[in-house]
Amino acid sequence: MCGIAGYYGLNQRKNLAQSLHLIGHRGPDDRGLYEDEQASVGFAHARLSIMDISPLGHQPMLSADGLCVLVFNGEIYNCAALREGLIDKGCTFLGTSDTEVLLNLYLTEGEAMLSQLNGIFAFALWDARQQKMLIARDALGVKPFYYAAGEQDFVFASEIKGLLPLVPALQALDLKAIQQYLTFLWLPGNGTPVMNIKKLRPGEAMWVKQGQIARQWLWYTLPAFRAQPKVHTQQAAISGVAAQLRQAVQRQMLSDVPVGAFLSGGLDSSAIVAFAREQNPDIPCFTIEMTGGQEQGMTDDLPYARRVAKYLDVPLHVVSISSNQMADNFERMVAMLDEPLGDPASLNVLFISQLARDNGIKVLLSGAGGDDLFTGYRRHYAIQLEQWLQMMPARLRSGIERYTSSLNFSNPFSRRLAKLFSGSNLSADERIVNYFRWADEKDLQALFTPEARAALGDADAAQPMFEFLQPLRKPMTPLERMLVLEQRFFLAEHNLIYTDKMSMAAGVEVRVPFLDLDLVEFSAQISIKHKQRGRVGKWVLKKAMAPYLPHDVIYRPKTGFGGPVRRWMRFELRELLGDLLSEESLRKRGIFEPVAIQRLIKNNHTGVVDASYILFSLMCIEIWCRQFLDGQFNYQTTYGARSETNSSKSI
Repeated sequence: MCGIAGYYGLNQRKNLAQSLHLIGHRGPDDRGLYEDEQASVGFAHARLSIMDISPLGHQPMLSADGLCVLVFNGEIYNCAALREGLIDKGCTFLGTSDTEVLLNLYLTEGEAMLSQLNGIFAFALWDARQQKMLIARDALGVKPFYYAAGEQDFVFASEIKGLLPLVPALQALDLKAIQQYLTFLWLPGNGTPVMNIKKLRPGEAMWVKQGQIARQWLWYTLPAFRAQPKVHTQQAAISGVAAQLRQAVQRQMLSDVPVGAFLSGGLDSSAIVAFAREQNPDIPCFTIEMTGGQEQGMTDDLPYARRVAKYLDVPLHVVSISSNQMADNFERMVAMLDEPLGDPASLNVLFISQLARDNGIKVLLSGAGGDDLFTGYRRHYAIQLEQWLQMMPARLRSGIERYTSSLNFSNPFSRRLAKLFSGSNLSADERIVNYFRWADEKDLQALFTPEARAALGDADAAQPMFEFLQPLRKPMTPLERMLVLEQRFFLAEHNLIYTDKMSMAAGVEVRVPFLDLDLVEFSAQISIKHKQRGRVGKWVLKKAMAPYLPHDVIYRPKTGFGGPVRRWMRFELRELLGDLLSEESLRKRGIFEPVAIQRLIKNNHTGVVDASYILFSLMCIEIWCRQFLDGQFNYQTTYGARSETNSSKSI
């Protein structure tokens, strides 16, 4: 797991070293630079040594003849099988790294190698024989890849900040992207906050020749877009899930350094630990304790984490963080994330990863992806209720929608009820997408200045999601279509982004066994009735884990993995809110209407609306603009000093 950067086209030799510095936190163990002045190609690599920690795993890695060069971020979990196959074909290896396997696989198979990879990765490979560069990202988008393509040059990096020395200047803000961040708190599609930087999509690859993108394609598509055989029996689905998850965990424990695990006490992380301890009975587990500042509707994870740790007899390390300390790290969070993602859950990943690193752990297993494959979010149950709601007359649904939208949103039940009936008269796919929205499109439009509204026109923030759903095979239930959106957008553009950025900020690699390709493909073969049964989400996973975990853990209440944002808007972050969203600040930025924002703040404080997350997102956008557009980003401030914590303890 590493940080990569590079260029092709205009010579960027002087800037590449600075780019490497700005992604240095991703790989504290080694540095590497490669430059071909004649071809105007340069690669940079910051290494977090996981597999073959010897110098034989150094990158950029060159082929024996020096004509092919690879920079690679990630892990190839089926590298042992691939290595054996390559040896049978006459390949020889100097070391044991998966980087060397990847390079030799390309030399043998060319771009066809992509379909053979089961892992998490983003890489660039320069082939001097053909004078072109192969770029690729893993199937589910676990590892990030940002790029900027000019008329004569192409630059890339693992993080946006790594591109800053390589692009002449960040172009104007992408207002449509800003609209999308506010609508969903994350950005669907391949955009970023600025026009000239894009993201490689999950499962996407490209050839770059003479500094220009010559070809771009998807090497992997989600199973929903392909005909899939069904697991016909209930028992086959249950036993298959257990077998596939066990295999995924075993694969992803492959490492030359110690491996640990997140343990929230939820079903997903607990399932990972249950199978991981079969390989390592003493696998160290890590969790977080929030002290003070909890909100109504939030469930404390720590008692469940302790319950699982005791049941499985594994060590549990706990980091205690106060609400004030989380709030104090808010601005650092935005700088580390590279994008203005409005979710404080990323701070939890940072604190846990720092604790793991302090305990000598470079690799953590995560339960991310379980909800996206097997259901588990509240919206998955809500979408199931719609078959009953649609039996109501449209006039009655509209009346209920008006009534629930007028409730006091300081109560969690009122918020959820309003969300259930919101958009009840929309078309089928519009209702599905509506569950991902944090605010109505019309309400958000009112926050923009007249000039920004004119520039946005009739832009639909959800357009990438609608376009993605359009070619889906039919028939599919609304919940099945929602899960496809979860896997492509919510997972890739939200959960995986913040997990990668914040864990790598601490020099820790996070692996996600639920996103093992064999498990992803198998999950698509399971009937939706075995995933969501009434109020019970993840039904098949819960049955699969019944022999391994306590009943009360498997069927515990669902809880979020975040921070007390609504409290922060009233207390810890109120002063910063006033600064970031002041009339002077807003008028200087020229995107949002000060009067409308002040009205929103007032209505949120009085409970007329539930806009805390929208305000939080607005704050993230302004911080991002100050750091990345106004030049206030400081690497030392962001990564040089560790955030303070109350205490850590092991049990």
